[in-house]
Amino acid sequence: MEGMLTPNPGLMIWTLIIFAILSVILVKFAFPVILNALKTREEGIANSIKNAEEANKKAELILAESQKKFDNAQADISELIANGKKQAEEIVLKASQDAEDVKKSKINNALKEIERNKQEAILALRREVADLVMEATGKLLNEKLDKDKHQSMVESYIDKLPKN
Repeated sequence: MEGMLTPNPGLMIWTLIIFAILSVILVKFAFPVILNALKTREEGIANSIKNAEEANKKAELILAESQKKFDNAQADISELIANGKKQAEEIVLKASQDAEDVKKSKINNALKEIERNKQEAILALRREVADLVMEATGKLLNEKLDKDKHQSMVESYIDKLPKN
């Protein structure tokens, strides 16, 4: 066991030579590949971070634009509702005014019709009264009166009567 703890100069030299050769091989062939892979990975991570930041900015812009469109749409809807209510009120008011105009027109027509019927009734009553007066006068006088002459005379007397 003592032989294992004592240094062997030949073994040390060969160990140093193999270590040096291995180090040269690693520096010449392995380290450039490893460094290249690390650099590529670093660039990939940097690009991924950059792309993620750009995507985040785009998402924020799209979100802001969507919010703006949503707000505009809500404002448009509110305006449409207000305009619809206003138009409905105008239609109701116009319909009410039209109904009032129709009512007034019907009332005026009815009053005109009543007045016309009243005048016709008054004329018919005057004729009837004139005929009755002539007939009564004829019976009183026991003679036949000239209808046209005496009727115009009776009508002139009736026209002089007060009108109510």
